[in-house]
Amino acid sequence: MEVQGRIKMIGETQTFGSNGFRKREIVVTTEEQYPQHIMVEFVQDKTDLLNSYQVGQQVKININLRGREWVNPQGETKYFNSIQGWRIEALQAEASGENLPPVPPMDAFEPAGDLKEDDHDDLPF
Repeated sequence: MEVQGRIKMIGETQTFGSNGFRKREIVVTTEEQYPQHIMVEFVQDKTDLLNSYQVGQQVKININLRGREWVNPQGETKYFNSIQGWRIEALQAEASGENLPPVPPMDAFEPAGDLKEDDHDDLPF
């Protein structure tokens, strides 16, 4: 799965526990009729993937949906979901027409010439 959009926020790398678990969050705003602010987390060695990206940049992030179950001390079962990124790449801005060849002016075209009804061709229509 993937998420595409413009980077709204890139968090700092956070380290948890004695085992050194690392996590870094990024928020991407989708560009659609109803934009969504999607938080994606990168963990462990994947946190470094965000180093070369900046707020405002358009990106595509490959993601995995993760879910887990937890039973609290009162015996109640809770469920949590997360969106985990494992790859990110910059998207090129869509072609704005700047690199297209110029269109010649209409007066550059010559008229087709005199066509007569008795001129025939062998097209079937």
